[in-house]
Amino acid sequence: MSEKKIKVTLVKSLIGTKQSHRATVKGLGLRRLNSSSELVDTPAVRGMINKVSYLLKSEG
Repeated sequence: MSEKKIKVTLVKSLIGTKQSHRATVKGLGLRRLNSSSELVDTPAVRGMINKVSYLLKSEG
């Protein structure tokens, strides 16, 4: 049984965002605009995505 994955892409700039939101984006493994990361679908990851959802595009 393989784990569910979520693909997240940073689509909005981090300039002018809260420091904690920048840290969350970094924690999701995103570096620069349009960078993508494939993450295991866990409640913790879901919460992080939810917190900075206005900066991201997520699939899957």
